Amino acid sequence: MADDVRVNILGISQDGGFPQAGCNAKCCEIVKDVPALRKHPVSLGITGTDGSRHLIEVTRDLAWQLNLWNNVDFSEGKALSSAFITHAHLGHIDGLGLFGKEVMNVKRLNLNCSKILEKLIFNTPRWNLLVKSGNITVNPFQNNVAFFPSKNCGFKIKPIKIPHRAELSDMHAFLIQGPKKNLLFLPDHDSWDETLTHVKKNTIREWFKSEKIDIALIDGTFWSSTELVGRDISKIPHPTVVESLELLGHKNESSFDLKFIHLNHTNPLLDDKSVELKKVNTMGWDIAKEGESFII
Repeated sequence: MADDVRVNILGISQDGGFPQAGCNAKCCEIVKDVPALRKHPVSLGITGTDGSRHLIEVTRDLAWQLNLWNNVDFSEGKALSSAFITHAHLGHIDGLGLFGKEVMNVKRLNLNCSKILEKLIFNTPRWNLLVKSGNITVNPFQNNVAFFPSKNCGFKIKPIKIPHRAELSDMHAFLIQGPKKNLLFLPDHDSWDETLTHVKKNTIREWFKSEKIDIALIDGTFWSSTELVGRDISKIPHPTVVESLELLGHKNESSFDLKFIHLNHTNPLLDDKSVELKKVNTMGWDIAKEGESFII
């Protein structure tokens, strides 16, 4: 409907995508035989009530993701009104250069990010060139202050600062506040203990209730702490899906809808026949699917 705010899932993978570069393990080898299993770094497309289009995360797979968005939302040909970036880790920002004259050559696209990320953009020559060339206009947002990305889009976005590895910038989740529902986009964080302490809540359900969250897309990077081979998972902290399920418990009739995103290439949830995905579904939750849409 023209009067709806629509959110489209444009990617569900962790920064490296699926298959991941350099991976010759069985988890990635299967994609060679079934290319349709490929997944792309996390991203959302939001279409406002006025038809304006707003991109969440700017990935290197932007061409594929914009084509998917056009196909599922029937909005081909409409220019982007704004873009948002949660933080500076690889998969969330590495498509920024595609806005430049070598590819899209957009004009004064509003890029919304934190003040710390704004500083990084200005101090990174290839990104600062986008500003100097008039491709993007960087608009720093304020933590916990909701705002309309464009005048008549019909929804607000509230950035929420979240503890996560800050080698390059801080991290913000986005609460997308539509006329009908609220959707939380939380692709990365270090731990539930740190996040809940930061937002001053005791449980996930208490936090989601306080923000009136109807749909939650949350960090599902790793199924468990034992799935990585040859790497120290403590150096790349994320709450595991196993832990999140323990804290969430089973869904009940009054619960929000929750889907896991940002899935690492090793995560068995990428296999739609896995016992792990069956467990998630049995508890009433799910993983997000590329091309999936929500009316908010």
